[in-house]
Amino acid sequence: MESIQTTENFNKIIQSDEPVIIKFEAGWCPDCKAMDLWIDPIIEKYNAYQWYSVNRDELEDVAANHDVMGIPSLLIFKNSEKLAHLHSANAKSPEQVETFLAETFQA
Repeated sequence: MESIQTTENFNKIIQSDEPVIIKFEAGWCPDCKAMDLWIDPIIEKYNAYQWYSVNRDELEDVAANHDVMGIPSLLIFKNSEKLAHLHSANAKSPEQVETFLAETFQA
C-alpha cells in the first residue's frame, strides 16, 4: 500500500478514472495496527484496485475535508468523488471490511 505524503498527491490520486481505496490511519492508533495484521489478504482479493494510505496526522486538512473523524477509515474515490466511506467504528474486523468492499463493488 503506497503512502500519500502531500495534499497535492492525494488530489491527483483521487482523480483516477478507476476507483481507488484509501486507508486513513496514524502511527499511534491501536486499531490501525490491528487492521495491518489482517488487511493483506483483503488487499490481495481486491487487487484490481489501487490501495493507498494517508497518515491523518500528517494530512489533517485532507482528513477534515473528507469527514474522517476516526481511524482507521477506508474511503473509496473515483473522478475526485467520494463513492464510499467505511467509518472507524465499522472497520474493526476483516468481516466488516469485506462486507463494505463487497457492497461497494457489487454494482
